[in-house]
Amino acid sequence: MPLTSLERAKQQYLQEQVASASPERLLTMLYDRLLVDVDRAAAAQEAADWTVAGNHLSHAQQIVAELSGSLTDAWDGAADLRGVYTYLTGRLIAANISRDLAATAECRDLIAPLRDAWHQAAAETSAMSPAPSSALA
Repeated sequence: MPLTSLERAKQQYLQEQVASASPERLLTMLYDRLLVDVDRAAAAQEAADWTVAGNHLSHAQQIVAELSGSLTDAWDGAADLRGVYTYLTGRLIAANISRDLAATAECRDLIAPLRDAWHQAAAETSAMSPAPSSALA
């Protein structure tokens, strides 16, 4: 089915947001969407809409894979966070295959504090960054 002009405009806007986002903003955007996917999956599981739940849980797995792949071993906490991502992926798969709402809730409980911490870190990073110069030399 072709996209309406409103849907095309929304898609273009989102693409521009991603293309122009700082690395910190991209990270927080991924975490925001990850939480949305898990919340939508839980709502679909509660409604016994297993196809929709599965789609959201699969998308959440893709986001976690992207987050895990973006880790650099130059950061001391990378191995620990990679372990969290590995565990989270397993729980997302279990939530999907077993149609397990408790596993989905556990995923949310893991993601929410990480999301909040990354938002805080991004805010602190942007507060430390110098303001862009308004004059060109």
